[in-house]
Amino acid sequence: MSKSNNYCVIMAGGIGSRFWPMSTQKYPKQFQDILGTGRTMIQQTYDRISQSVPPENIFVITNKEYVSLTEQQLPELTADNIVGEPLMKNTAACNIYMAKKIAAINPDANMIVLPADHLILKENIFLQKVELAFTLAEKNDYLITLGITPTRPDTGYGYIQFEEKKASEYFKVKTFTEKPNLEIAKTFLESGDFLWNAGIFIWNVKSILAAFDKHLDEMSQQFVSCEYNSKDEERCIEMIYPKVAKISIDNGILEKAKNVYVIPADLGWSDLGTWTSVYENAHKDQDNNAINSKHILTYNSKGNIIRLKSSSKAAIIDGMENYIIVDTEKALLICPRENDQLIKEYIHDLKTLKKGEKFL
Repeated sequence: MSKSNNYCVIMAGGIGSRFWPMSTQKYPKQFQDILGTGRTMIQQTYDRISQSVPPENIFVITNKEYVSLTEQQLPELTADNIVGEPLMKNTAACNIYMAKKIAAINPDANMIVLPADHLILKENIFLQKVELAFTLAEKNDYLITLGITPTRPDTGYGYIQFEEKKASEYFKVKTFTEKPNLEIAKTFLESGDFLWNAGIFIWNVKSILAAFDKHLDEMSQQFVSCEYNSKDEERCIEMIYPKVAKISIDNGILEKAKNVYVIPADLGWSDLGTWTSVYENAHKDQDNNAINSKHILTYNSKGNIIRLKSSSKAAIIDGMENYIIVDTEKALLICPRENDQLIKEYIHDLKTLKKGEKFL
């Protein structure tokens, strides 16, 4: 298989509001070094996939607002490979847009679609599974997803049930389930034939475009008229996007298609969707505090995540247990770790009750 037929699309359009106040509308989490590794989330995603896909075949699709941020952080990419969406329309629209764009360059292309802001600790296993997926996608009309071996009954993830067959490296998908409640998540875990949906997809451009024709016919029609990779593409996309349905690729295609396959993968994966997931994956001191500055002193304090915007600022924390403490130039958040799902509500209230738009 020629690597030149392999392409990648990194999806980097989200705002990451659950990471406020570090993640803001102007500077969302994918462009931040949330774990303190020296590389931002999108840079880590690029570093990982560039071992498998040539840089000239790697594309980023993001919000128009974040094109220049992407250019700054990924100087390896040409301007043509960084695509700005005029509006946020969930993941089906950006998937058909990029599949059309890549198919116009190479009608035999296989493509992997990746979120920009996920943590993958076991990179070698990831690259092996990607290689397998590319081989399968090239030879078969399959829509392939990487399924993560679940480690707990998490209600924040979607689940993929696969058809158990003989020992194999990949399986036919039986059902997709959006975020279940805790009881259902527990039964999924016990049954052993469920995986987490990591939102990592691999397919041939012909297979995915055929699936759009079949399952999202109206959207397919809307994207026919553009001349991709031409001067006119941007103007054409600006006209299409307001009319396009806001639907995820999971709901629009994968839940309906009969040719979906999953490759189970133990990747040391986290979608880093909440401050708690960052805490779990961050380096901690002897009191289990995850701290990002050498000028922080803690007393009688355990299990906190403490993030200061300025490494030259000192902080003293006394008597706090299991808290999120995030200080930026514009805002300060102090809340129990168990309330990290409420951050979106805090932001909403700040906006409406305190007219705090400028802090978001």
